[in-house]
Amino acid sequence: METNFPFADHQLAFAFAVREVLAEHCPAAAVREASRAVRRDGRLPAWSQLADMGFFGMLVPEEQQGRGRGLAGSILAFEETGRAALPGPVVETAVVAPLLVEDGDLLLQLAAGKLCVSARLGDQVYAPDADLADLLIVERDGESCVFPAAGLRLTPQAGADPVRRLFSLTVGAGERTDGLASRPTGRPTGRLTGRLTEAGTARRSTATAVPALEAATVAVAAQLVGLARHVLDVSADHARSRRQFGMPVSAFQAIKGRLADVAVAIDLAAPVVYAAAAAVDRAGRGAVAASGLDRAVSAAKATAGEAATRAAETALRVYGAAGYADELDLRLWLARVWSLVSAYGDTGVHRARLRAAVLGDPALPSDLPRAVSPQGRGQDLR
Repeated sequence: METNFPFADHQLAFAFAVREVLAEHCPAAAVREASRAVRRDGRLPAWSQLADMGFFGMLVPEEQQGRGRGLAGSILAFEETGRAALPGPVVETAVVAPLLVEDGDLLLQLAAGKLCVSARLGDQVYAPDADLADLLIVERDGESCVFPAAGLRLTPQAGADPVRRLFSLTVGAGERTDGLASRPTGRPTGRLTGRLTEAGTARRSTATAVPALEAATVAVAAQLVGLARHVLDVSADHARSRRQFGMPVSAFQAIKGRLADVAVAIDLAAPVVYAAAAAVDRAGRGAVAASGLDRAVSAAKATAGEAATRAAETALRVYGAAGYADELDLRLWLARVWSLVSAYGDTGVHRARLRAAVLGDPALPSDLPRAVSPQGRGQDLR
């Protein structure tokens, strides 16, 4: 696998600009405030700043006023949203929606950053950050539809991350979408067509949601790489300032070795994620076989999840018991790691899927569960 990714200057510049915007408009204090809010009634100012930069139109076609850069062209920017632990359904709005929505008016609004979208694809049990969304995309049993948020009843559910909140959805008069009492929506899976009526009915869809699932998985993997980088940075800083036995703990070989292992894990994961983003784009053009895409996507999610998990575990060792304190900003980043490691399939799921794709073992089907609940139970998205 190629590990040298000579990103274009404009891609590096855009990612750097995203980092600067998030540093100013999404500091740790803003993330903490989002975790404490009992009822969230709006998105952070960082969202409007990113919208002005065209971030939410990166995957929207140019003919719909988007940038049309594809996932590979925007993967570094998604990494920065992970580094900042940006609240809100970033991946669902910037990746899932552009790949599923076909309606021109909605695409124009997505490109302009005027819409926030959450999604509950396949048999995922919950929709993340649905309370912040204007629209929700729901896909089940080969059909998908988009609902205005006002037409759904949201029920909060327990989750690992107090910022990335999870909701079950209820459609209409008691028709739940979590599999307890769902009904077909009449919407074929994939690209959304048709128009929302004034009454807020769902739109029909005509293309597959699998590319959206794969792309979202890779984007989340990029966020995990960004999270791992941030956690490593703050852990190394703390190791230099925390003293034991009259010296900084960074002087101890055991600590240095663990931090170095995290750095190596990140350096391994990042190019795998970048390669998977390129594979998703090529698959969209029909240039990658399904098995090749499975392999690339699952390798990305598994390696990124392992790197972020190792970074989180090492941070707790460096910080000691203080690392568990809610008052510490680190706790918010650790919670995001634990949440995203389970999103769109946890590490175990993707390791098994990768084995199936590489070995072609009929006992290991490639269409394995693609999502897990906050408690870690696999949810079959077939």
